Amino acid sequence: MTPQEIFEQYLFAGMTRNADAQAALFTEDGVLEAPLADPHGVFPRRLAGRKAIRDGLSTFHARAGADVAGQVDVDHSRYVLHATEEPEVFVVEIDVMVDGAMQSLVQIYRLRDEKIVLLRDFFAPDSVR
Repeated sequence: MTPQEIFEQYLFAGMTRNADAQAALFTEDGVLEAPLADPHGVFPRRLAGRKAIRDGLSTFHARAGADVAGQVDVDHSRYVLHATEEPEVFVVEIDVMVDGAMQSLVQIYRLRDEKIVLLRDFFAPDSVR
């Protein structure tokens, strides 16, 4: 899979709150980090291992309520994917309109064998329902 395909699959799985599909994109030892997340907030700061990622995202999605896909204004949301000199690393700038408010985030992906080994997700998770 290309970085574009990996990102789009991760994005779709997140919008549809499909933690199984999100976790399946990670290596067995993959790590999901949200360095800006409140340690006591709704989104986990660090999940290590595919099972922990699946469980943590399932819990987050269950707490977050209704499907975000119904709240996202796709026509006013956008992203830019940046390749880096390292073919296994890419960066995505995302501006998403949710409930009429623009949210900006940056994700840094590190891949191994077309799977995510590390995803650093820089966003304000407590602003996401």
